[in-house]
Amino acid sequence: MKIRVVATAVASIGLALFTATPANAHAYDHKDPYSKGCGNSARAVRSAPIKSVANGQVGTVKLMWSSKCKTNWTEITTASSVRGTVTVYTDRGYDRFSFKPGNGGRHWGNMMYAPGICAHAVTHVSWGGGNGGQNGSGATRKACG
Repeated sequence: MKIRVVATAVASIGLALFTATPANAHAYDHKDPYSKGCGNSARAVRSAPIKSVANGQVGTVKLMWSSKCKTNWTEITTASSVRGTVTVYTDRGYDRFSFKPGNGGRHWGNMMYAPGICAHAVTHVSWGGGNGGQNGSGATRKACG
């Protein structure tokens, strides 16, 4: 009987440790800035072109900052036929978000809480599919708060 109770307790502790949020995670980390009300107070603190070898500039990548929520995220504008990823990197970690074509070519990723630390934005995009597919990328310089 004691062995079963100990095994159950150990399994429960292991499951709790496996599913626990890291100690440095913030409530805004990995959340949508617009559904959480942070996007309305945001501004672009850095921007850069999204470039393709074959097509030149195919959009713009922006590092966004919300002074209300103290968060950064990546936002892009490009053709509505583009798919890809947007990533925000901070001194505390990163968040990568994959997007599909649509939304008028405006896409954004999730937030990272970043008061007083550095962040930058990166995107990788593709369109056309198959052997005729095209790729592009862009990255902002770091901004430090």
